[in-house]
Amino acid sequence: MPEEARTWQVVLEKIESDLLDGVLAPGDRLPPERELASTLGVGRSSVREALRVLEVMGLLRTGTGSGPTAGAIIIATPQGGMSALLRLHVAAHGFPLDDVVATRLILEAAVVEILSADRTKSTQAALDIVDAMDADDLSAGEFLALDARLHLALAEASGNVVITAMMAGLRTSIETYVQAGAARIPDWPSTAARLRAEHRAILEAVDSADAASARTLIREHISGYYAEAGLART
Repeated sequence: MPEEARTWQVVLEKIESDLLDGVLAPGDRLPPERELASTLGVGRSSVREALRVLEVMGLLRTGTGSGPTAGAIIIATPQGGMSALLRLHVAAHGFPLDDVVATRLILEAAVVEILSADRTKSTQAALDIVDAMDADDLSAGEFLALDARLHLALAEASGNVVITAMMAGLRTSIETYVQAGAARIPDWPSTAARLRAEHRAILEAVDSADAASARTLIREHISGYYAEAGLART
């Protein structure tokens, strides 16, 4: 690859350095393209490429015209950028399913531990989804879509934005895999009944501040489904 094809990385490195040093912060506007190009000794096309990368990563918002919303402004939306990155890697089969499952076990065990330790964090959104999953007329696909929403709701309730971003990024892959696995389960109604009971047991452990039980229950819940559906070794 020609050296000039990578000059946009110079722009990224400069912006990263300014963020780390406190020169830039969320809400600040970057200098105009022409000024950045001149200061860093790169072409304007390299500056534009770097800004597009930062926008996709959720670190920049660009606006045209004039006024307070114009130009390239530093923002702090890590969930959007990280989620998009994870979704793309999963879609490209860059992450083996076993690794996705192992990561879920780590993240979700951490989530229920956080929720068990801090009772000011509400699990009502998760409980509402569990209640919705009691409907008798749900198809397997509808049930599992709610299941994916439930696990994301727990992550959001934890208040940990990194865990939430990672779970949001993995959500599509998780839902896709579990939906595919449902076809391998011979007695879906029995499995759905078991999953409902497990969801409520997890929430009860969290509400009782029993972190050890909550961790064990959620690990068994996730591992049990993947094993029953023949999806992964856990």
